[in-house]
Amino acid sequence: MAKILTLTLNPALDLTVSLDTLRPGAVNRSLAQHSHAAGKGLNVAQVLADLGHSVTVGGFLGQDNLQPFEALIAARGFTDCFVRVAGETRSNIKVVEADGRVTDINGLGPQVDEAACAALLERLAQIAPGHDAVVVAGSLPRGVSPQWLRQLLERLKAMGLKVALDSSGDALRAGLQAAPWLVKPNTEELGEVLGMAVEAPAQQRTAAAQLLSTGIAHVVVSQGEHGVSWFAAGQALHAQPPSVRIASTVGAGDSLVAGMVHGLLQGEAPHATLRRATAIAAQAVTQVGFGICDREQLARLEAGVQLTEQQEPEGR
Repeated sequence: MAKILTLTLNPALDLTVSLDTLRPGAVNRSLAQHSHAAGKGLNVAQVLADLGHSVTVGGFLGQDNLQPFEALIAARGFTDCFVRVAGETRSNIKVVEADGRVTDINGLGPQVDEAACAALLERLAQIAPGHDAVVVAGSLPRGVSPQWLRQLLERLKAMGLKVALDSSGDALRAGLQAAPWLVKPNTEELGEVLGMAVEAPAQQRTAAAQLLSTGIAHVVVSQGEHGVSWFAAGQALHAQPPSVRIASTVGAGDSLVAGMVHGLLQGEAPHATLRRATAIAAQAVTQVGFGICDREQLARLEAGVQLTEQQEPEGR
């Protein structure tokens, strides 16, 4: 198995609250609630660990509420490369209704200063070489600019790592300029940064061709229940997941990233890689929390994924 680094620059303590129906402006009583040390890179790391990889985790953590994060890192056996900064890691509230709709209330991350950024770069210079890939996932905390993110990705590439990026907005826009090995936007995120509609297959092919032409090797476009499209040189595949009962959509995209990175690093056939990654994402929405908890369920979901060949991206 591989040695993989995940970077979560703006992690969060997720409080997931389950309700029948959210009634704004009224008193709502929860059916259940769960608290998780989370953040996109940490979520990816848990799935990668369940797939058998050796994982190092890093980014920035607020020193005032470290316990849930340090407990997760210890329980999972991750190598800890996080830089501690003043203040609290943010808290995010996820309100999950019975029909699967999720309302997010995301908090502000701690203020990250230049010294903390420099400390993370120094740690990465020592630790990152020797890893097979790095997944940089999530939003940016206060004090970290999109330009700094681009420079970070370029440094990681220069160290010889395959860089996978999953972000949005200005961070995704800047990160794309570093031509990562793999990017995993959803249709809304991709459409925003490219300034074009990408819901239809033809639109996705056009967008993918634009990204592939810059040196990005793998463009994975997620579209929720409508499936996943994967574009690479000479290849265009679409995966349609089976229908499942939704407990929470939180972490589905992170699970997809982990599955794609796993298959690619293992050198598996494209159909096998996309089928398993899509099944892992489908399983994620049936549970609250992160990781592969039920191997038999995963096998059933994998068998239910429908794969179709698409027209290759124009201009490739």
